[in-house]
Amino acid sequence: MSDDSTTTTDAGEPAETADATGQQGQAQPKPTETVDFWKQKAREQERRAKANADAATRLAEIEESQKSEAQKAADRVAQLEQEASSARAEALRFKVATKFGIGDEDADLFLTATDEETLTRQAERLAERNKAPAPTPGVYVPQSGHQPSAPALNSDDLERALRAKLGIS
Repeated sequence: MSDDSTTTTDAGEPAETADATGQQGQAQPKPTETVDFWKQKAREQERRAKANADAATRLAEIEESQKSEAQKAADRVAQLEQEASSARAEALRFKVATKFGIGDEDADLFLTATDEETLTRQAERLAERNKAPAPTPGVYVPQSGHQPSAPALNSDDLERALRAKLGIS
């Protein structure tokens, strides 16, 4: 026998190893727990994905070559109609945005409808929210232009008020 002895569990897997000194060591990690195992699996999946992408492009080419001229023309017409429809919707969106003074970024973000009525309602709501006065940057003086309710500490008003309360002339 050798110096190392291996014990097995009921499942037949090695449980722990003991060396000549009798110390218990760590069990070998399962193959699925190693980094190399997962790297290998990732590489396999990557190869499969590339092969599938190549096969999909070849299939699309074969299907395209088998289409008749009428089918190709019908597909082209459908594509052009879709492009025209999206161009009309975009032109309408910018027309409404210009009418209500909405910037390009806000128009792209908030005006999402495709019909004029809904776009107009969206633009009206957005314009209402934009009308709210924003605070101006700079120095802010609270109650500017209003008479203070209490006299300032460095004024003669405080002295006069104190004399009047105490009854001193």
